[in-house]
Amino acid sequence: MLTEVAFQTDTVPRPDRFAFWRECMARTMAPMEISSPRPDDFWARQRLLYLEDSWLWPVSLSASRYRRTPRLIRQSDPELLHMTLLLPGSGTIHVDHGGHRSTNGACDIYFLDTSRPYDVRSDDHEHLVGVGVEIPRSRLPLPRGESLDDVPGRRLSGRRGFGALLAQFVTHVCEGTTSYRSTDAPRLNGMLLDLVAGLLSHELGTDDVLPPETRTRNLVLAIRSFILRNLHDPRLTAESVAEAHHVSPRHLHRMFQHEGVTVAALIRRQRLERARRELSDPALHGTPVHAIATRCGFTAAAHFSRAFRTAYGVSPREFRQGERARTAGREVVTTPALPAQDRVLDSP
Repeated sequence: MLTEVAFQTDTVPRPDRFAFWRECMARTMAPMEISSPRPDDFWARQRLLYLEDSWLWPVSLSASRYRRTPRLIRQSDPELLHMTLLLPGSGTIHVDHGGHRSTNGACDIYFLDTSRPYDVRSDDHEHLVGVGVEIPRSRLPLPRGESLDDVPGRRLSGRRGFGALLAQFVTHVCEGTTSYRSTDAPRLNGMLLDLVAGLLSHELGTDDVLPPETRTRNLVLAIRSFILRNLHDPRLTAESVAEAHHVSPRHLHRMFQHEGVTVAALIRRQRLERARRELSDPALHGTPVHAIATRCGFTAAAHFSRAFRTAYGVSPREFRQGERARTAGREVVTTPALPAQDRVLDSP
C-alpha cells in the first residue's frame, strides 16, 4: 500500500481547528496567509499520498482564501509546482497569479508556483472538493531553460488531451491506493511527472522538445486510455489503435515491448476484466451473459466463454453463480484476482 496520512478537523477541538489547518497547509504546500469567512465553523478532510518526492492530497473543505506573499516567499520557499484538480461537486475557485486571473470549476486544473505570489479564494458559501499535487520543480522532465511563467494561474481543462489523462491518473491513484505496494511509488511518480510535463509543454507549445522517453511514455498512457474507452468496439485491434495514434503497427509493438505486454493481449485482458466486473455486479445480474460479452467487445459467445475460462478457471455463467452465492453468504467460487499486470490507468 502507498504511504498515506489522513487528517480531518473533526479530530481537533473546535476552537483549534482553523489554526491547525493553517499549520497543516504550511507543511503540505508552503506557508500562506489563510482566512475563512467562517473560521469558527471551518472543516476540512485531507489525505496525503506520497509518491517518492512528489505527493498527492485529495481534500474537501469549506470556503477559504490562500495568499502567498513576497514576505512569506523570502522566509521560506520549497520551490514546488503545485497543481489543483477540481472534482465534480466542487465549488468555484478564483486564482490571481503571475499576471493571470482565472475562475475554475469542476474538472478544471490550475498550477501555482510557490516562488511567486498568488491569491486563491473560493466563493464564500461554497465547499471545495479536489486533489492537490506537489512536485519539486527541479524534477520536471522539461527542456533545459524552459520557462513556466505563462502557465501558473491559467484555467486548464481536465476534460481533454493531456489534462484528461492527468486527471484520470490522479483520481485513479487516489481512489485505489490499496492496489499498489510502496515499491510502486517510484513508477507512479515517474508517470505523474511525465503527464504534468506533457500538459505543460502542450500549453507552452513546446511538445516537440520534450525528452524522447517522456514523449514515448505519454503516448503509451494515451494509448492505454484510448483502449479503455473503446473496449466495446469489436473493431478495436492493434492496427486500429496504431492508425488512431498515427504510428505504424511495428512502432506500436516496439513501444509496448517495454510494457511487457502486446497491444492485442492488453485489449483481450481488459475486455475480460471489464466482463468480470460486470458479471459480479449485482445490479447487472439480470443482464444475459451474451449481452455483457457483446458490450465488452466480444463478437462470439463461444469465444468469450473459452477466453474467460482460460483466464479465470471457470465459465462466465459459473463465475456469476459463484458471485451470487458469495453475496448471499454462501461462498462457492472464489473471485479471481485482478491480473498483476496493467493495474495503472486500468479503471474504466
